[in-house]
Amino acid sequence: MTVRKLQEKRGWAFNIAVPLLKPLLLAATRREWIGGDNIPRRGGFIIVLNHISHVDPLTAAHLVYDHGYQPRYLAKSGLFDNKALGFFLRGAGQIPVKRETKDAVGAYAAAVEAVRSGQCVVIYPEATITRDPDMWPMKGKSGAARIALETGCPVIPVGQWGAHEILAPYTKRPHVVPRRKVVMRVGPPVELEDLRAQERTTAVVNEATDRILAAITHEVELVRGESAPAERYDMAVHGDRFKRNKKAAS
Repeated sequence: MTVRKLQEKRGWAFNIAVPLLKPLLLAATRREWIGGDNIPRRGGFIIVLNHISHVDPLTAAHLVYDHGYQPRYLAKSGLFDNKALGFFLRGAGQIPVKRETKDAVGAYAAAVEAVRSGQCVVIYPEATITRDPDMWPMKGKSGAARIALETGCPVIPVGQWGAHEILAPYTKRPHVVPRRKVVMRVGPPVELEDLRAQERTTAVVNEATDRILAAITHEVELVRGESAPAERYDMAVHGDRFKRNKKAAS
């Protein structure tokens, strides 16, 4: 398992978080990091991965930190509403996103600046935990593609599996005994060079987004040893099954 020296000095927030969280993650998980050499050793880049649990931002941060970077997430703005948590998240360099508003432009600009300054920005292209019944990656949003096309940075796909066994989607009770195995497989950079040379049309951005989701899905297939459905789950078409289930139970 690859472990690299941290590229930059830890800020106060990471000085608090790492000694608290890393021992907990080491105690609660068995980790398998695959393909870590695909993570760049210098320069800014984006890591994109599938989302299967509210706990997987922590396990993904563990992967990124083990490979020499302090992760910068594009995170839901609601997490910053609590003054104490918001202060901590901003101190850790996390980037609040107000979806479907004009303020989302500010998050985009902050992410572009972070990449250009040599940092690692972590993005869940699905923007939420997958609603696919078998937990395959679903249709994605265009944020990662837009940042990649603007900066020309590498986009590194990660397929992960296992975090949902620690904390199932939209549940509150974690399961840490026995330790759950978390596998993260890092793939080679997504090929986007031909798209970067083209005009930034909707079609070009959509193609970049599709390639990113396809690369993530491929890594998940390798981790799971299974084939994903031919058609990705799309909440605009198939609806939100978690909300339907919650409504039916009420």
